[in-house]
Amino acid sequence: MDTTNTFKRINRERKLRKFHQAKWDEPIIFELSKEGERGIGIPKADEKIAECVGDGVSKIPESMKRKKEPNLPEVAQARVLMHFLHLSQETLGADLNIDIGQGTCTMKYSPKINEQISRIPKMTEIHPLQDESTVQGILEVMYNLDLIMREISGMDRFSFQSGGGSQAAMLMASIVRAAHKANGDEKRDEIITTIFSHPSDAAAYALMGYKIITIYPDKDGYPDLEALKGALSSKTAGLVITNPEDTGVYNPRIKEFTALVHNAGGICAYDQANANGLLGITRAREAGFDMCFFNLHKTFSTPHGCGGPATGAVGVTKELERFLPIPQVEFDGDKYYLDYNIPDTVGKVRSFYGVPQVMLKAYSWIRSLGTEGLYEVAKVAVLNNNYLYKKVTEIKGVEAPYAKGRQRVEQVRYSLNTLTKDTGVTSEDVQRRMFDYGMHYWTSHHPYIVPQPFTLEPTESYSKDELDEYIEVLEQISKDSYENPELIKGAPYNSVVHRIDETTLDDPEKWAITWRAYLKKTIKDE
Repeated sequence: MDTTNTFKRINRERKLRKFHQAKWDEPIIFELSKEGERGIGIPKADEKIAECVGDGVSKIPESMKRKKEPNLPEVAQARVLMHFLHLSQETLGADLNIDIGQGTCTMKYSPKINEQISRIPKMTEIHPLQDESTVQGILEVMYNLDLIMREISGMDRFSFQSGGGSQAAMLMASIVRAAHKANGDEKRDEIITTIFSHPSDAAAYALMGYKIITIYPDKDGYPDLEALKGALSSKTAGLVITNPEDTGVYNPRIKEFTALVHNAGGICAYDQANANGLLGITRAREAGFDMCFFNLHKTFSTPHGCGGPATGAVGVTKELERFLPIPQVEFDGDKYYLDYNIPDTVGKVRSFYGVPQVMLKAYSWIRSLGTEGLYEVAKVAVLNNNYLYKKVTEIKGVEAPYAKGRQRVEQVRYSLNTLTKDTGVTSEDVQRRMFDYGMHYWTSHHPYIVPQPFTLEPTESYSKDELDEYIEVLEQISKDSYENPELIKGAPYNSVVHRIDETTLDDPEKWAITWRAYLKKTIKDE
């Protein structure tokens, strides 16, 4: 048999790769439950132990005892393993694909050694109620991380208690309210923000009872300075702003903004959840801010973790330090301790101090890079983004509104409005087609101020080859949109979920966040 032409060299000139994700018709864990099935048999306590501690239940007050046993799934070990492996095969993420499509979220490579460090028994078995003498190591890490973040931002003190960016924004809003109350200036009830600052910023202050005034871009695409001047009054409590904004546009007049707000008696808060393009280049203090926050799971690679665990690191100037949540880590020259003696504290925004594993991973990442390494992160992130910016805007049907022809910082919010007008293919259609190439693609925060948006953020983690692969996929989808739009509209074909009823997302009556909620709603429907 002649096998001369049986094998052919794979053509790597094009970067498009075949992809087909595993799909399992996988029940949720409660549906796998079989009464009496066990993953482990728990032995009864030894007689001598029972003699010392009793049955472990009798001493619990009746008011604290459950009326019935918890409804937990009963599943064998092997089936549990298969279940979670099946779910993992239906998932994409930063360790599986080129994840530059999750714009504003700063998906980057997280060193696995940091994951290993955070999982040593001394970390996984730590308890917040341990005696401080037994946790001196992690308290030292927390204390030193505070010092490092001060240097990065120019702020005077940090709290790592917030569980993420939205909670950090909420803490900053609480501090604004507490500071004005302490000054006897509670009539200030207006907060100024910009339309392309993160929506959580306005939401946090609105939840605190503030009226939100939103500034839109001027003709050049920058936050409108004249509109800011018109918004300021004796009712101005402060400014909360993202810079660069979610478009990737950096406001070069930011110090004018903060000075004007200060002159009006307001407090300036900086959303630096993503500071990936600014490390070693700009600081919150020099821009005139009174406080800022960073997401350790974004800029500082802890990693993102599908919504958690996370940490919003909130930094403030000396004048606002007295309002920070309790406790704070202090050092008396001999030992580290938790200080609850902060008279004007806003209280707690979550239990205890925060997530120590996240702080340890951020600390390890920063220490491994050092000052020059952090600066290199910013330079490469900006270089990657502007290379991507040039290449993507050369694709047919794509444009980038605002600040045309000028560099962006760490990300860009693009628009497919032209492609949609030409072909009928929407940004959501393109998003679904991207899944067929094993890639993620994010549109934008609502409302869609940029029509038919998509937001890319390459970070410093990706090579030119990887950026080129992502670009080539977008080029192919654009080409197919013009030649065969129905192909794109019918996507995805190779992914786990083909189509979803998008109207469901807007109807809380159709949501079921927990198994119990699902049962209640399905029983009601029957």
